[in-house]
Amino acid sequence: MDKVLIFDIWADYAHFKKYYTTTSPLSFSIPPKTTLYGIIGAILGLDKKDYLNYFQKGECRIGIRIKEPIKKTRINLNLINTKTAKMMSRIDNRTQIRTEFLKDAKYRIYFTHKNNDIYSKLKEYLQNHKSVYSISLGLSENLANFEFVGEYNCEKVVNNQEWEELVTVLRVDDDYLTKGDIDFSQTDREYFSDKVALEMKSDREVIDYGQVVFERNGKSIKARPKRYYRVEIGENIVLL
Repeated sequence: MDKVLIFDIWADYAHFKKYYTTTSPLSFSIPPKTTLYGIIGAILGLDKKDYLNYFQKGECRIGIRIKEPIKKTRINLNLINTKTAKMMSRIDNRTQIRTEFLKDAKYRIYFTHKNNDIYSKLKEYLQNHKSVYSISLGLSENLANFEFVGEYNCEKVVNNQEWEELVTVLRVDDDYLTKGDIDFSQTDREYFSDKVALEMKSDREVIDYGQVVFERNGKSIKARPKRYYRVEIGENIVLL
C-alpha cells in the first residue's frame, strides 16, 4: 500500500507557456509535470540551480486534477529589453505581446516520492502552510496559494480490464491507455488533449513528452487504463 500527499493550488491567473510558441504565447490548460517540480521545489526551498536533481525520472509521481473549469483570456503585456535598458524610467522601446492566461485556475495535486526526506518535508510544509519561496502558477506575477488536503493510502491496480471513473488528467500512451480506452460517448463532457513535458534532466533538457487528455470542467473521465491508483477517499487517479 502506497501513500500519497494531496494538496490544492490556485491563483487568479496562470500561464504555462507552450514550448512551440514565440510572438503570441499560448498557455497549456494544466501545469506540466516539470512545472510542478519547480513549484514543489520552491515550497521546500530547493536551490533553483539543482532542484531538478531531486526529481529525476522514476523518483517522483504526480497526479493532476482540474478543480475549476478551464477559462482562458488574452492580456496585453509590455515587454522590455533588459539588456539594453540602462534606466527603468527611460525605456523608449517596448514590445507588446498578446498573451493567453488561465483565469481562476485551481488544481488538485497528488504527490508521491521515493525519497522519504523530500516526501516528509513536503508533508510538514503543507500541513503548516509554509513555503520557503513564493510560489506562482507559471509566471512570477501569478502568485499562488495552496492548501493541504491530507495524506492517504492508495492501492495500485495493474492489468486492469474494467471501465473506471478517473478524476485526474490521463496520459495517452500504449503503456497506459489508448484513445479507444476512453469513453467519449458522455455528452456532458468536454475533452481536450495536449502534449506536455513530463520529465527533465538536471540540465533542463526535456527527455519525456506525453500526450494527455483532460475534461475541461474538471469532471471525471470514464476510461480503461492498464494501471491506476485507488485512493482510500474513493478517487481513482493516474500518476504521471
